[in-house]
Amino acid sequence: MDLFYTSTRDGSVRVKASQAILQGLSPEGGLFVPEEIPALDRSLEELAGMTYRETAYEVMKLFLTDFTREELLHCIESAYDSKFDTPEIAPIREAEGVSYLELFHGPTIAFKDMALSILPHLMTAAAKKNRVEDEIVILTATSGDTGKAALAGFSEVPGTRIIVFYPKDGVSPIQEKQMVTQKGDNTFVVGIRGNFDDAQSGVKEIFGDKALKEEMAAAGFRFSSANSINIGRLVPQIVYYVYACAQLYKKGVLKKGGTLNAVVPTGNFGNILAAYYAKRMGAPLGRLICASNENRVLYDFFCTGRYDRNREFILTSSPSMDILISSNLERLIYEIGGRNSEKTAALMKSLAERGSYEITPDMREKLHDFYGNYASQEETAGTIRRIYQKTGYVLDPHTAVAAGAYEKYRAETGDTKETVIVSTASPFKFTGSVMEALGQERGEADDFRLADRLSGISKTEVPGAVRELKDAKILHTTVVEVKEMKAAVKGFLGID
Repeated sequence: MDLFYTSTRDGSVRVKASQAILQGLSPEGGLFVPEEIPALDRSLEELAGMTYRETAYEVMKLFLTDFTREELLHCIESAYDSKFDTPEIAPIREAEGVSYLELFHGPTIAFKDMALSILPHLMTAAAKKNRVEDEIVILTATSGDTGKAALAGFSEVPGTRIIVFYPKDGVSPIQEKQMVTQKGDNTFVVGIRGNFDDAQSGVKEIFGDKALKEEMAAAGFRFSSANSINIGRLVPQIVYYVYACAQLYKKGVLKKGGTLNAVVPTGNFGNILAAYYAKRMGAPLGRLICASNENRVLYDFFCTGRYDRNREFILTSSPSMDILISSNLERLIYEIGGRNSEKTAALMKSLAERGSYEITPDMREKLHDFYGNYASQEETAGTIRRIYQKTGYVLDPHTAVAAGAYEKYRAETGDTKETVIVSTASPFKFTGSVMEALGQERGEADDFRLADRLSGISKTEVPGAVRELKDAKILHTTVVEVKEMKAAVKGFLGID
């Protein structure tokens, strides 16, 4: 049976998985969601004996039903190969009695690799399946990690081009250098004078520009997205929650009939939404703990039922979470609103026009799976320092936000159930913030010298992704105002 996808804002939309992946965004601006969440058809005992690749197939076959077994296996094997520096793909470490799911062993040392290593393969397979002859233009906004992972995934992929917008002063030095040194004639990186929300809003506006869409079609191009608004990004993220449950069951950490809490550092809401989908599929997950930094719009939402982006935007040491418009929350709103596309569209219209919306008491009652909290800059640095001093394990700032929020959860609820904290980036990607948290003087050292010092402190090798950047040539220097984003796109594509 094929699983079809509809739109969060238009219930009349009905497309297959491959079509949803190609389009990225529904024509009226809604996000694609499965008409139903499929149930896992393998037991936890069976899954416990599987590799990451095998687990990926068991999950993805249920969502991407119009892909053949051969197509899916080819995509999975092409994605999760030697580009990851460990055969486990997503190893689990233990520190202070808590499991850390390390999702940063891919080519760009951040969790976005888990999905963006496979998305180009899914997209090119989808294009062949749907006889698409136009060149696919991937248009993406990034708060730091998605950009490089998408660029690495799509570089030199035939039939594609990729354009990434990032906030010029809103990412770490290593994040920026990863992007602006990206090779590939089909890649284009643009800094904007603004924050991530400005970049994301600009990209959505370009997607919705019907006149531009017609110009693109006439020139042989069509847009798609590599952001987590694309269902082809979201489905691969479900895999690692199922995998974590199975592996911790295999290790005896998760007992038969028990559940596992998951703590997720959260910005755009895609990562924790994948955990929610995994739980709905039957993965034995308990509370889903949404960890925010000082841009605590999600924490306030879970506390009050009101989403309000009308507040100061704060640049923090965890830049991938410096977000005030969490796009994937729309998918959860759709679910707790009874899968009512008109209700969802009205709330999203309120967000676009007034910067806020409020859910009903009935909808709030359906958020019982979630708990929200946040960590301040000082708390985040303190968590990095404390866990290192006690265990020798070094966290990046995003993972430290999650660990800090988890401490508050335990203190508030008394829940000491088995827990996995999602570790979303290598500490080597944020050497300045990490070394400062560890009480190390930066002095005149650049991020690469700091990486060498961090290697000695953490007793781990500097990742190749950082080493190769040191002498990499800067290839992308374009910086524009938000209002100039559309012109930058047209210029790169050669459309007058």
